[in-house]
Amino acid sequence: MRFTILFLYLFFTILFYGQTSLKDINFDNGMFTVGFKHYNAIDSTRTFRVHNGFNNQYINRPIPISIWYPATIEKKSDSLIVLDYLKVLKEEEEWKNLPDEFLLDWFPYLWNTPENKLHLMENVSAFSNAKFLKGKFPVIVYAPSYQASSIENFAMFEYLASNGFVVISSPSRGTETRYLEGGTTKDMETQSRDVEFLLKEINKYENIDVERIALMGFSFGGLSNAITVMKNQRIKALVSLDGTERYNYSVLEKSAYFNLDDFNVPYIHFAQKEIPKEVLISDKISANVNYEYILFDSLRYSTIYSYRFHDLTHSYFSTFGVLFTNRDKRQDKSDDKIMASYKLLSEHTLNFLAMTLKDKKTGTEFIENIIKENGFSETLVSKKSKPAEIREFNYQDFIDLALNQGYQDLISLFQKTTVIHPKLELKEGMLNTLGLRLSFNPKTAQQGVNVFLLALHLYPKSANLYDSLGEAYFYNNDYKSAINSYKKSLELNPSNQNAIDRLKQLRK
Repeated sequence: MRFTILFLYLFFTILFYGQTSLKDINFDNGMFTVGFKHYNAIDSTRTFRVHNGFNNQYINRPIPISIWYPATIEKKSDSLIVLDYLKVLKEEEEWKNLPDEFLLDWFPYLWNTPENKLHLMENVSAFSNAKFLKGKFPVIVYAPSYQASSIENFAMFEYLASNGFVVISSPSRGTETRYLEGGTTKDMETQSRDVEFLLKEINKYENIDVERIALMGFSFGGLSNAITVMKNQRIKALVSLDGTERYNYSVLEKSAYFNLDDFNVPYIHFAQKEIPKEVLISDKISANVNYEYILFDSLRYSTIYSYRFHDLTHSYFSTFGVLFTNRDKRQDKSDDKIMASYKLLSEHTLNFLAMTLKDKKTGTEFIENIIKENGFSETLVSKKSKPAEIREFNYQDFIDLALNQGYQDLISLFQKTTVIHPKLELKEGMLNTLGLRLSFNPKTAQQGVNVFLLALHLYPKSANLYDSLGEAYFYNNDYKSAINSYKKSLELNPSNQNAIDRLKQLRK
């Protein structure tokens, strides 16, 4: 548990102050202006208690939402500074009315230093009250680190939005109150459910392409996203910023939703530098964290890219960490190296998302290249990857093909498919059920007939299939064909009462 808590709190060993700035990170922003808005939604299916209220009053669960998006500037649009983001933090920490002058003294991860005071007035790239740019943009749903704010990675979010992505995020909160239990499976599933709320929320935006969704998470958020991917098959990709699914695999596998076969999307994990032996010993951390990666070894149907950034410790996978976290002399690199690696981390994230959500050739080449081909030294970042295994082609895959061509020419499709997948088996019962389901819908009645014709090609002596084909014709008002099908069913099974009754009905 000691190891878990150390990771969850981002290794906040306070030893000396860092000197960084957004200007010195020097993001190469894309072509789009970035809009930002923050608002509150309500999940009425769950209750929540305001911890700092010190009472037993429960309310519907509040879901603070931050969203970054490609935008157009209007007269009322305002450019933002870092302080504006920290006002969001105050609200999410249940201190909305805290005077700004107390910000750096109030929260345990914001220290009142001259360097941090300068950060508050730094300009950011986003504008409030900006209008969503017309178009359909892929979306990234973000899960923050342990008990962290929705805006913890705001600089990366702005960078992604400037390159044509929408990013939506809500804070990491406990099940009953603001506070988590300590990184438990319950905590993980609570955050996963918050992510699922955002997956519903994005449907309210006409400018978001809900067919192109990626999840991204930092630290504990990576763990929560791993279980969300197993639950939701509409997710197209997963980005993990030193996610604890690598370090706390046991928490993941305790979930009732845990199923590695359902984790089948492209997955990229960025890991921190190796923790020095001195730190492992003094902080009582198992040396296994430097090399053990059970999820990487266990996944079969996901293409995985695993990177290690040799100049980043855990804290610096977020904007908050780069700007506000004090440095650990035992292991942290210089501020220049931290900022350069954070920028490089963001560039890798962008290229992976361009590959998986936009099908961009440049993104694919960048991610598939070895490190040196992209112009970087392996002393800065190293990589390993593992391709997905190919699943055995099954009846569901065939029906997908049939659906894509409107259930036309199914016999020909089956013959072509079995040349490539000779073990494909289409069971009679499945085809019968599908055929009836389509036949009873007037809009798809002919498709149902086509399914039955394929089924009878495979099972030509099935009285039940001929009977069902008769039903398909009957409900399609093709009574002549229905009579022929029922007669054929009776030839194969003279006791088929449904066919007998239908023929009597049709003769009348």
